Amino acid sequence: MLLCIDTGNTNSVFSLWDGEQFVSHWRISTDPRRTADEYFVWLQTMISLTHFDLDIDSCIISSTVPRVVFNLRVLCNRYFNTRPLVVGKPDCLLPMAPRVEPGSAVGPDRIVNTWAAHVRHGGDLVVVDFGTATTFDVADTDGAYIGGVIAPGVNLSLEALHMGAASLPHVDVTMPPQVIGRNTVACIQSGIFWGYIGLVQGIVQKIRQERARPMKVIATGGLAPLFDQGFDLFDAIEDDLTVHGLRLIYDHNREAGNV
Repeated sequence: MLLCIDTGNTNSVFSLWDGEQFVSHWRISTDPRRTADEYFVWLQTMISLTHFDLDIDSCIISSTVPRVVFNLRVLCNRYFNTRPLVVGKPDCLLPMAPRVEPGSAVGPDRIVNTWAAHVRHGGDLVVVDFGTATTFDVADTDGAYIGGVIAPGVNLSLEALHMGAASLPHVDVTMPPQVIGRNTVACIQSGIFWGYIGLVQGIVQKIRQERARPMKVIATGGLAPLFDQGFDLFDAIEDDLTVHGLRLIYDHNREAGNV
């Protein structure tokens, strides 16, 4: 089985691909202090609960947190006897290289997401990822990542508002019943919800104008469905876009004889 590991700033997702489909996904908080042994004990427990055999023979990693990569490499080497591919490293071949300014660093998750969206939906698209940051990633006709936009994430904005204003509470993100809030919680919820609706609409419109062509919009991330309540923002929502992209990149390396 192929183990796909997607490490974000807040959470990490471990997914098992059996050659035909993903058979399970597990989520754990991202912690640079977590050792390879701790990862293995946790993962072994989760796999045993789903009654799978621990027959992992290949691994691929995408991480936006460089400090966790070492222990994930050790996990794969020590417990699965395999050298993991790490997206963004020279030994991991990409189906299409990013076309950005020379020397620019591109988050591996952004490369993975745009390629996965391209394979599923074609080129000329925008991938909106509602993560710790809200990112807008643009894929060219051939699926190459050509740039994007980074904005503060929804939960990050709520946390900053709560921390920066002593009298404002931390609230859950939800669609308010009306725009004009009649109490503090409703006011904050309205500002966040309608603010991000406007953010997505405005940035996508500007990208389409700049590209001067139709652009599909694909959303991913846990909060994507919240903002897709009849507003026609997205052409599709892909819950597991990153791990599917990891599987596609692994297949590309296998076909090239790189693994």
